[in-house]
Amino acid sequence: MRPHGSAKQLEQRRRKAVALRERGVGPSQIARLLNTTPQTVCQWVRKHRRGGDDALAAKPASGRPAKLSLRRRRGLVNCLLKGASVFGFGTDLWTCPRVRDLIWKRFGVGYHVDHIGRLLRTLGWSPQRPQRRAVERDEEKIQGWVKTTWPRIKKKPHG
Repeated sequence: MRPHGSAKQLEQRRRKAVALRERGVGPSQIARLLNTTPQTVCQWVRKHRRGGDDALAAKPASGRPAKLSLRRRRGLVNCLLKGASVFGFGTDLWTCPRVRDLIWKRFGVGYHVDHIGRLLRTLGWSPQRPQRRAVERDEEKIQGWVKTTWPRIKKKPHG
């Protein structure tokens, strides 16, 4: 299990162990001081002997490479700024399924729709959800009903 601390802090811990070992402190004592095992201290010292200071340097965390390069992400942002209607959608809302379709059509890269929200947040965007409203909705009639009919049929408290 990875110990707590940033990559830089863990690098400093390894360098401290090597410096203590070079001063003649034993691996068991170093391990107790740095809350690790003597075997780990010996590994660090061995790495330092073989590779020098660079062998103890913090290395960037590896991971799966991004499906969209930085250049393509910038291209995606430019597309998003133009609006969804420019790309043939009925409104300018960018929903996750629409963004997924755009990425596939423009860049040939497939994403699961559930990942699109995370991708958009890394770009400083958020997915938009269209409001579901009936096309036939008449706001004036609704307000009239709320003001006249609703008070008449609403139950009155017994008291």
